[in-house]
Amino acid sequence: MIASGRYRAGLAAFTLSICLSLPAAAAELVMYTRNGCAFCVRFEREVAPVYAKTPEGKAAPLRRIELPAGGVRGGELREPVIATPTFVLVDAGREVGRITGYLNDDMFWGLLGRLVAVIDTPDPVQRSVAEKQ
Repeated sequence: MIASGRYRAGLAAFTLSICLSLPAAAAELVMYTRNGCAFCVRFEREVAPVYAKTPEGKAAPLRRIELPAGGVRGGELREPVIATPTFVLVDAGREVGRITGYLNDDMFWGLLGRLVAVIDTPDPVQRSVAEKQ
């Protein structure tokens, strides 16, 4: 049976909310992608081959999710994900921060470094201040 787009979107949102509501052993970087996304392809070519070998990749392994039509809302996301690529850093089952879009590897690594610094901050007060920046 082929599922309708609305059913798949609902199922994806439900699955995401389940995944984000479970306690996570470690942080992860969730990449929302879509077939035909030129910037996703560029990321896959420029960053993905080395990502797992980097300190950021070890702190937050990459997981890809196909973004359904209409985007993803709810769960522990701070706001809907409607564009690809969108990278959402999830720690302890909740969104810590995100990067929307991909221009080049320098910009990506700089922004990701800021996000990963938040999860590496052990002090809850400093962490909440860092998350708001």
